[in-house]
Amino acid sequence: MRDLQGQAAIVTGAARGIGRAICLELAEHGANILATDLLADALNETAQLVRAKGVGCETMVANITDPAAVDKLVATAVEKFGKLDIMVNNAGITRDTLILSMTEEQWDAVINVNLRGVFLGTQAAAKVMLRQRSGRIINMASFSGLSGNAGQANYAASKAGVIGLTKSVAKEMGKRGVLCNAVAPGFIETDMTAVLPEKVKEAAKQIIPLQRMGRPEEVAKVVAFLAGPASTYLTGQVISVDGGLHM
Repeated sequence: MRDLQGQAAIVTGAARGIGRAICLELAEHGANILATDLLADALNETAQLVRAKGVGCETMVANITDPAAVDKLVATAVEKFGKLDIMVNNAGITRDTLILSMTEEQWDAVINVNLRGVFLGTQAAAKVMLRQRSGRIINMASFSGLSGNAGQANYAASKAGVIGLTKSVAKEMGKRGVLCNAVAPGFIETDMTAVLPEKVKEAAKQIIPLQRMGRPEEVAKVVAFLAGPASTYLTGQVISVDGGLHM
């Protein structure tokens, strides 16, 4: 189904994992993609896969915590594609440790990328979308932001912040036709979870009602739904894609 034919999307954290899957799913629906990440080689691999689906794909190595870089990202999308319909703030990092062991650097690094980066991306995209009186902003939260998680105080706080930001933006911008929603993945098979010890992953599966970890493609399909014509009356929502972990 090409229900996003000709639309323009920016996806941050697009080099691998959930970000790459989002790029491919949006491309499958016909959207042109500006993919950004700090991992240049993997980003180029994403672009090749996207272009193979018959849509346009530009890449930019950019630091999403730098306002000038984010402004350039949005300006480039508008220059290349003539508009910006979809902004997916997906990029994120972890620096897991217990709160008593957590350094200020670990706290600041995660908040800076996961929350400040989403703020900057949302703000820059909104400037274009408000003029267009249309657009979809989709932010990547996490079940940790809904439930908290031991050893992830920084990550959980950043994702809870993303949820609050998402709801506030939805209230501010709905009257101008801009929808803002969040997706909250649970345990997904990515490079981020691959480093977890096997006993941790097995323990996680035992508390997930579906008894398995999710796939990046399963998250990407929800993002495509939020970007598409079936979600025109949906804003300020947090959709959990976690096999029933948070309910």
